[in-house]
Amino acid sequence: MQRIGITGASGLIGTAVRQALQARGDEPVALGCRRDWQPDDLATLDAVINLGGASLGGRRWNAAYKRQIRDSRVLNTASLAGAIARSDRPIRLVSASAVGFYGDRGETVLGESAAAGEGFLADVCRAWEAAAADAVPTAALVRTGIVVSGRGGALARLAPLARWGLAGPLGSGRQFWPWIALADHVRALLHLLDRPELTGPFNLVAPQPVRQRDFARALGRAVRRPTVLPTPGWALRLAAGEFGGELLASQRAVPTALAGSGFTFAHPELGPVLAACVRRRARAAGKD
Repeated sequence: MQRIGITGASGLIGTAVRQALQARGDEPVALGCRRDWQPDDLATLDAVINLGGASLGGRRWNAAYKRQIRDSRVLNTASLAGAIARSDRPIRLVSASAVGFYGDRGETVLGESAAAGEGFLADVCRAWEAAAADAVPTAALVRTGIVVSGRGGALARLAPLARWGLAGPLGSGRQFWPWIALADHVRALLHLLDRPELTGPFNLVAPQPVRQRDFARALGRAVRRPTVLPTPGWALRLAAGEFGGELLASQRAVPTALAGSGFTFAHPELGPVLAACVRRRARAAGKD
């Protein structure tokens, strides 16, 4: 049995990770988000999965909230990784990042060796990864796409809109939305956790990238509603500000390093994943 510390343990991914660790006999330990970590705070841990950070879609991005998005990731990670580096015992670190690292890259296929892009989220992700890797060079850095789950996350916002026919193409809809099923995301995290020889960045995305318009169509089929009504890019930016602009960015990320490490996806196709998630949400809501 291992004791695994988790930051962001109460979030969608953190909750699922805790449950998976418990199911296999490990002891998950919820860690707060702090900037004053000391080695003694981690003395009983064998590993840390670092998932903490302010929600990207929690509110409109003004200067203060952008600072919170950045600092909750970069400063907290720097403190945590520094404590791990100073520890007298080896502690495995798996640390979150996001495919936002790549910026808006159009049709370019993005493996982990692709350079960082431009923009606010790209800058945050680059600093976030550096905060972990500079202190702990053996860390695994997970660049996460859209996590698809019937328990919450992006689908909690999109599914109700789709039922009203309002989750159609955003802008041109040609932008790639890298995604991954929650179950595969958790399995991938544990895969990396258990293999300390796996270091550096890993795209945690499904092997079949989809365009946003195809994501919308698949969601429409899952909820049995048409999703053809587009939202112009200008309207999205007007309604959601800078975050709306990020929804128009294209990241054709592929899981080159993860697949090369021997990981296999249980849920590689979007349509069946969305259908299962919608059914789960309906059961939870007591609907047919």
